[in-house]
Amino acid sequence: MAVTESTMMELGQPAPEFSLPAANPGVDDRGGERRSLADYTDAEALVVVFMCNHCPYVKHIEEALLDVAREYQERGAQFVGICSNDPERYPDDSFDSMAERSREKDYPFPYLQDETQEVATAYKAACTPDIYVFDEERTLAYRGRFDDTRPDGEAAHGEDLRQALDELLSTGEVTMEQAPSMGCNIKWTPGAEPAHAS
Repeated sequence: MAVTESTMMELGQPAPEFSLPAANPGVDDRGGERRSLADYTDAEALVVVFMCNHCPYVKHIEEALLDVAREYQERGAQFVGICSNDPERYPDDSFDSMAERSREKDYPFPYLQDETQEVATAYKAACTPDIYVFDEERTLAYRGRFDDTRPDGEAAHGEDLRQALDELLSTGEVTMEQAPSMGCNIKWTPGAEPAHAS
């Protein structure tokens, strides 16, 4: 299986805007069918995870990611999952399939569809999973891997993301060394692959 690494966007960048439909709109108290960056102004940290249904790397971390989200949402962080894969060529990642997956696994955060792939392009997202953590001012404090585990190895535990969130929530900054995430490449619509993905 081909493996793609995250682009490691430069730290300190402002969070790119998004306004996307949620496959599980009732998961939080924000109401409405869409979620945008402005919905999270009260979050002490915002974790944006580019993910999908079918990628073995996402499946590998999925249960641990949901546990981390439940734990840290109690501490003031908020999470959103974004699927940017082309749903025409990858029907397992269609909006209906996203809704089914979020129900089946009881996602504790909104699972958003980026059908135009404009949000993935703005974030320079390259793989699934690709993880971004923004501080209270919505500047990028961490980007990279969930942990050092891989499919067919030890169980995922989220040590890297946990450490980043622990540092950010306690001191307001992340000082740890940051390693790129890796996984399946985002499934770009034919002819729409952005420059950062080539």
